Amino acid sequence: MLLPAPSLLAEIDIIHLLFGAKGLVLVVAILLVISIFTTIFVILYKLIHISQAQSQSITFLDRFWESKRLDDIYRVAEQLKYSPLAAMFRAGYIELSKVKKGQNEATGSMHEKMDGLENIERALARAKVSETTKLENLMPLLATIGSAAPFVGLLGTVWGIMEAFSAIAASGSADLATVSGPIAEALVATATSLMSAIPAVMAYNYFNRRIKVLGAEMTTFGSDYTNIVKRHFF
Repeated sequence: MLLPAPSLLAEIDIIHLLFGAKGLVLVVAILLVISIFTTIFVILYKLIHISQAQSQSITFLDRFWESKRLDDIYRVAEQLKYSPLAAMFRAGYIELSKVKKGQNEATGSMHEKMDGLENIERALARAKVSETTKLENLMPLLATIGSAAPFVGLLGTVWGIMEAFSAIAASGSADLATVSGPIAEALVATATSLMSAIPAVMAYNYFNRRIKVLGAEMTTFGSDYTNIVKRHFF
């Protein structure tokens, strides 16, 4: 006689199967559960971080093109701590102030002006690298979980199936009731690894695309800022 559906569902307790395992399978299960919660944390953190960076960068660009004075823009940029464009502007503005101060104290030859412009360009490039590094923070962790979790789950599954068949061989019984329980415990490791890996890979691709967009905006802003400085100060 077939069991009713509720009884079947009651017997399938994933949490019990996951933590009811022993030895290496249990270690794998714990590692995979940790990776699931780590993935959730990183996704939420990066979602907030990148969203703040994009929204504040839009605000900064609006003020940058509306304002006519660099010192006013600098005061706005100081308030936008999460904007990579604002950080680039601050670095360029500070270097520009140093260059202008040095030119006022010296003769201000063409060679010195070119050196000053190159210093500003290097300051913008350093700021871009620094901000890109901040945006990519924790991204390698998502990539590692996405690539390694399936193999860790597969290790737990293979090891669990090996132990199940070893137990069956030792007992000499191979009926369905004896086989299904240990194999189910082993297969749960693979299911748990996919629960961790799939969101990690999807989130990595999503955030990587948004970081590339911000990187392109930083490149464009660096060129625009250099051209403005060149026209008005050199």
